[in-house]
Amino acid sequence: MNIEIKRVETNSDLHRFIRFQHWLYKDNPYWCPPLRFDEFNTLSRKKNAAFEYCEAEYWLAYRDGKLAGRVAGIINSRANEYWKEPLVRFGWIDFIEDFEVAEALIRTVEEWGKSKGMQGIQGPLGFTDLDREGMLVEGFQERSTFSSLYNYPYYPQYIERMGFQKATDWLQMEFTIPKEIPDKVIRTSKLVTEKYNIRVLKVKKSKELIPWAPKLFRMMNDAFLVLYGFAPISEKQMEDYTKQYFGFVRPEFVCIIVDSKDDVLGFGVSMPSLTSALQKCNGKIFPFGFYHILKAIRKNKIIDMYLLGIRPDYQKKGILSLIYESLHKAYLKNGVELALTNPQLEENFNALTVWKNYPGRQNVRRRCFIKHWN
Repeated sequence: MNIEIKRVETNSDLHRFIRFQHWLYKDNPYWCPPLRFDEFNTLSRKKNAAFEYCEAEYWLAYRDGKLAGRVAGIINSRANEYWKEPLVRFGWIDFIEDFEVAEALIRTVEEWGKSKGMQGIQGPLGFTDLDREGMLVEGFQERSTFSSLYNYPYYPQYIERMGFQKATDWLQMEFTIPKEIPDKVIRTSKLVTEKYNIRVLKVKKSKELIPWAPKLFRMMNDAFLVLYGFAPISEKQMEDYTKQYFGFVRPEFVCIIVDSKDDVLGFGVSMPSLTSALQKCNGKIFPFGFYHILKAIRKNKIIDMYLLGIRPDYQKKGILSLIYESLHKAYLKNGVELALTNPQLEENFNALTVWKNYPGRQNVRRRCFIKHWN
């Protein structure tokens, strides 16, 4: 049997690259399809501002003439410089249950990375920390969220068979929304509000959040610098993310903490779950996808917690309690019954400790793998 690896060179190739996952996970009840136009914009050199400091190539694998897999190779020079380690990333990796196909894809990324002077490979990672990252290693029978990846159980088995080791894990939590806010959260929120003279930003419309987005992203750059593989996003990326997402958020599900000078000290961004809506429309906006997505945004009992950050000089000072109190009130008011967290690094004890105040469970574990050249 013959395996052929072809580099993605045209828009038709790129659309084929994007569509492959829709074939591979067709009718899978746990996979959340990404928005197809969103995938195209992220992978497009003309549309993704990350190409200011990133290089990338994409490949498709064919087994006996039939499409059998895909992978992206990414070199984030900003991250490599910050972490002082020249690594190539693999991402957007999918393949049929065939070890030889998976090996051929990874080997292609490795060879490309070596030709660029890299000394190892890590992944799955995207261009930035805001892209979907981490390979599922626990929780294969849990529904994925809009902001997270799904993969079959044979994926990590094949990756380990190729000599990769664990670099880090991300954990995700699922918890029910209590009918009352925990007393400890309320007490801590009151104390930090008075002690630091801070407040929760109050807005009624999503467009009122847009002027605050640059401050939020700049603070995020500072707060996330210690997180695995992170590199600061550029001003152009901040503009793009603002246009992409901030016009669609429900402001009551976004909490921004500011001080007396209107500097952003912390934030929590959540959204009604889009998993069911995207499964119904298979990631397509037209002709009916927009209807399903709007319906999910307007009324939903499940919330996805996307982003959470605290300015470094205010970490471990109780700001998280203020964020959770604000969001908890919004969830109760809007009939939310279940919340799913975004992937959080297992060593990020500050963030994970908060969940002890809520009835829930760890439902998913994702892993970034790494391998250095021999």
